Amino acid sequence: MVPLFELEKTFKDVLELNDMLQDSPDQEMQKEADRMAVQFLKDLDSFELKTLLSGEDDHRNALLEINAGAGGTESCDWASMLYRMYTRWAERRGFKCEILSETPGDSAGFRSVQLEISGESVYGYLKAEHGVHRLVRISPFDANSRRHTSFAKIEVLPEVEENEVEIDEKDIQVETLRSGGAGGQHVNKTESAVRITHIPTGLVVQCQNERSQHKNRASAMSVLRARLNELQHSESNQRSQAIRNEGGAASWGRQIRSYVMQPYTMVKDHRTGFETGNVTGVLDGDIDGFIEAYLKRPPAEDAFIE
Repeated sequence: MVPLFELEKTFKDVLELNDMLQDSPDQEMQKEADRMAVQFLKDLDSFELKTLLSGEDDHRNALLEINAGAGGTESCDWASMLYRMYTRWAERRGFKCEILSETPGDSAGFRSVQLEISGESVYGYLKAEHGVHRLVRISPFDANSRRHTSFAKIEVLPEVEENEVEIDEKDIQVETLRSGGAGGQHVNKTESAVRITHIPTGLVVQCQNERSQHKNRASAMSVLRARLNELQHSESNQRSQAIRNEGGAASWGRQIRSYVMQPYTMVKDHRTGFETGNVTGVLDGDIDGFIEAYLKRPPAEDAFIE
């Protein structure tokens, strides 16, 4: 991000250059002035967006979970499309993306998949994605080529440090089990997956992506800390509860965003009204417009919009 003092300097340079052009017009100088002005506006927009990431947890890494809604293979495939969308977005920004756990669908895609996305202010950006996402398209799994509607629920949590949330060992039950999914022969033949139950709250987390049981346990504990942190905040913070409500059941009427591929192409966020016809680009990870619109929305729009 360009520092504020550099933005101020560029702004003054653009003004001075335009004053010079008023006295003695020059085509090449005009092109340079236009280039500087366009770059200044881009840098200013980036700076403004960065100032909006001032929430308590905005600076943290994010744990993102995608769960297919009702609809069988259709919804599982939709979950895999969203998985690709977020991993492509992370790649574009230079963020690290790692699968913590996955449950494949019966025929295609994911029943659920959990990611850890690491980088500067990842949670600040991705908190905009928390909620139910709806897809409308001609189903590739329907022999009659009918239009189907699918749902998937995205849950985004800030990753917290070990010393921020204390977990008593006597309050957890740890189980080991064989990993499933695309983990390879070694993963499937050994009990490397770890499932942890937090007895006081009933929270259950699981991690299976690593071959090492020790690493899977560490990842599962990280997820458990994030969920306990969210639970603590939701009990005392109305805004946290509002966010949880946005991610209600993955079904009609609860969606925060709709992705329509037929009979027309459009992606629309129902909270901010931001929309685009470039569905392909969005599904390839171009979601910054939606994130920016969410971060810039007026405070009055915090509540979920049906």
